Amino acid sequence: MMASPSSSSSFNQPMKSPPPPQPKMMASPSSSSSFNQPMKSPPPPQPKMMASPSSSSFNQPMKSPPAATPSPPGPVAIPGGGVPLNMREVEELERMTNDFIRDMDTNAPVITSPPTEMCGKCGEALSRTQPAVRAMEKLFHSDCFCCLSCQRPLQGLQFYDRDGAPQCDDCYTSSLAVCSRCGERITDRVLKAVGQCFHSHCFRCSTCSCSLEGAPFITDDNNNPYCVPDYHRRFSPQCVSCNEPIVPSPGSEETVRVVALDKNFHLKCYRCEDCARPLSIEADENGCYPLDGKILCMKCHTQRAKQAAQ
Repeated sequence: MMASPSSSSSFNQPMKSPPPPQPKMMASPSSSSSFNQPMKSPPPPQPKMMASPSSSSFNQPMKSPPAATPSPPGPVAIPGGGVPLNMREVEELERMTNDFIRDMDTNAPVITSPPTEMCGKCGEALSRTQPAVRAMEKLFHSDCFCCLSCQRPLQGLQFYDRDGAPQCDDCYTSSLAVCSRCGERITDRVLKAVGQCFHSHCFRCSTCSCSLEGAPFITDDNNNPYCVPDYHRRFSPQCVSCNEPIVPSPGSEETVRVVALDKNFHLKCYRCEDCARPLSIEADENGCYPLDGKILCMKCHTQRAKQAAQ
């Protein structure tokens, strides 16, 4: 009987008796692995499989020896079935398995933990075992995720982003501006004008209620806004000649008002009250020569003065 040189497996090889050869069976004394070794001719070359003694399993294709090489001891059958292996194949597989296990121990990959994340409020590190809240592209301790105004916990609740800090719905609403026209909180876009806040739909002309958003406007002494036409119609002086307000022409922002004898005139309406001759605003012979509260040209003024002297 011949003992295997391997320390992890043992094999028994019964000796042939003089009678005609017949297969012999012998139990291996090894406690780690057991094999039955029937005596027979080597099988044709084919891949072999062997279970590794480690906790992992590997498949290793094995080649049979060349035809010119003497055959090693007969193949070893694996209990319970499987492809039989000869001793050389078993030793080679065990050597490769041991080399693989040794490489795993010496060349194990270095596993680096991901960088620690910091709380978006207190700046301290977040433990993997602590509950955390992700919001506004930040990570918070659950106790740190609270309203910036009232410190109310906000986990699972609606909140608003106020310059990177969370704020609860009540505190956010209380901080909103009040519309100067309707008196309600402004929850959307705020329109500021003449030192006041308005809803965009509330900023309208005080006379015709047309929207003044993005349009020119004028305010009165009480800061009430008006569109330009309505403001002029309401507050511009009236011409004593035509009884129309003195306002700029369409497309213009300025106009000329003539004042004479505390009376207001359009430039085109500034005429002699007797002959309707246009009067110049300059102090010359074509200008105004008032008499007895009348706006007169120089010629009509002279005639009235002569009549009064007679």
